[in-house]
This record gives sequence, C-alpha cells and structure tokens, in this order.
Amino acid sequence: MYRFLLTPRWWGINVFAVLAIPVCIFMGSWQLSRFEDRVDSHRQQEDRSARAKTAAARPLERLLPVDQVTSGRQASARGHYDTGHQLLVPGRTLKDKHGERQGFYVLTLLRTDGGKALPVVRGWLPGDAGTKADTAKVPAPPKGEVTVTGALQASESQGTDGVPGAGGPAPGRLAMISAASLVNIVPYDVYDAWITLTDTQAPLRAVPPAAAEGSGLDLKAFQNLGYTGEWFVFAGFVVFMWFRLFRRESEAARDAALGIGVGVEGAVGADGGAGPEGCAGADGGVRATGGVEVVTAVSREASGRTEDGRDEGSGEGQDEAARAGKA
Repeated sequence: MYRFLLTPRWWGINVFAVLAIPVCIFMGSWQLSRFEDRVDSHRQQEDRSARAKTAAARPLERLLPVDQVTSGRQASARGHYDTGHQLLVPGRTLKDKHGERQGFYVLTLLRTDGGKALPVVRGWLPGDAGTKADTAKVPAPPKGEVTVTGALQASESQGTDGVPGAGGPAPGRLAMISAASLVNIVPYDVYDAWITLTDTQAPLRAVPPAAAEGSGLDLKAFQNLGYTGEWFVFAGFVVFMWFRLFRRESEAARDAALGIGVGVEGAVGADGGAGPEGCAGADGGVRATGGVEVVTAVSREASGRTEDGRDEGSGEGQDEAARAGKA
C-alpha cells in the first residue's frame, strides 16, 4: 500500500522535506542567536554606561576610534573654543520630569592642541532654534584654554535616532553631528567623534549619552525575533504538508486495493448491478456490449414471421414486435 513512496514524484517530495526542515530550523536558530546577542550587547552597554559615569576620564586619543566598547566612556581634551563657529542642532528632544520636550543642542568646536577640532555639545535648551528669543538664552563659551570632559559619542548618520530627514540646515545650524557635515563649514580637520559635556553652564542642560549603534533593543532586534518565529513556522508547515499528502495518497491506495471507486461505465453485474466489462448476469441481465445484437436478432425473427405470410397488422405480430422492442 505504501509503494507510492518509491515513485519519482514522492522521491522529489521526500528530498525536499528532508532538506527544507533542517534549513528552516537552522535559520530560525540563527535569527534567535542574533536576538540574544543584541540583548547581551544591550546589557553590556548599560553596564558600561553605568561604570562610565563614575570612571575617570581618559585622553581622547586613547579612546579613538569610537566603537561599542569606547562609546559612552568619559573622554577629556584640552584646547580653546572656536567662538566664531558655534552651531545649533535643532529638532532634538530631551526627557525630564515633564516628559519629552522639544529643543536644540548647542555645539561648539574645540580646537585641540593636536590641531584637529572636537565637536563639543555643551548642552540642551528648550525652544526653537529659529527664534531669537530662544537663541538669545545660549551662554557664550568660555574663553582661553580649557579642559573639557564628557561622554564620547560616535558620529551621527541618517539612520541615527533623533536625526531629521534630508534637507540643508539654515546658516548657523547643523542637522547631523558628524565630521562629514562639518567639513564644509569649518576650514580645519574635525575628529570623527564628539562629546557631550557632563557639567554644563546654566541654563544649558546636560545631554545624556546615547547607546552605541547596534547595541540596543531597537527595531532590528525585534525583527530578528520575528524572523525566528517565521522560520519555525515554515518548518512546521513543511511537516504538515508532507503528512497531508502522505495521508491522501495512502487512503487512495487503500481504496484501490479494496476496489472502492473503481468501475466501468455501462457495466451490469450478475445480479443486475454494475459489473466489469458490462457482462450480463445468469438471470438474464442485459450485456451492455451485446444488447444491440439481441434486439436486432429478435427484430429479424419478427420480420421473418411476417415474410412467411402472417399479416403485419395482426395482433400476434404486433405483440411479438412489442416484446422485441422491449427486449
């Protein structure tokens, strides 16, 4: 009954199922491991951020380039502020006891002793960077040589949280904090990093450091979790479809073995029911293949009697013709 499993069609189905199920399980496990890695990275980043708040600041040069390990670490740099290139970064929100509030960053470039400039976010102010009433509250940067200490951050990009969409900012404003954005504004080299000060001048408020890219539980992390479920569902669907096809095929083979659903049109059995090849039964059942010959023979016999001189319109001839017609 299960010989159908050896047919070429079922060989193809079996090979597909044997290969598809492990592939789906492997891909689901891989996506799950990606999600777990992001969760672990998020926890490690939180621990590093907590330690960085109390750890001693290290020189900027020792922490570059910025990665997931050095992001958020306290860095120090020495130089003087370029007061001629103070920029405002609009469209930035900050959480406080009143919830999220819209405002802008105050960014000033620090010309370090090494020659390069370091973007320094001196703080945040609520309001609109395009109104004079709000920008008038920005305090002037300290003069002379200073030493700044703050949390080290990687350069922003279009995908960074809080960065607005494409569009050129107005003069004196900066949409994205990065060396690529500043290279066309200032005539000197800029570090591919920036820091946010821990201690700020009133009324500026300190900007908390952001988690390193790829280390938080963002949308990509939950996408990995969703893909995990999808791959396991695919594996279960392959198993379900294989058993469904197998059950249907085995039921069809069992019915064929019992003769259920197998017959020939026009067949009549020995008892008057359907039989193979239309055979007539012993009790006079009509053969489907020879019924026409019987009727023809009876008709000829009736015609012969008529030719012997009997009247075609006689009752005997009509009765025999009627019986022949019934036969």
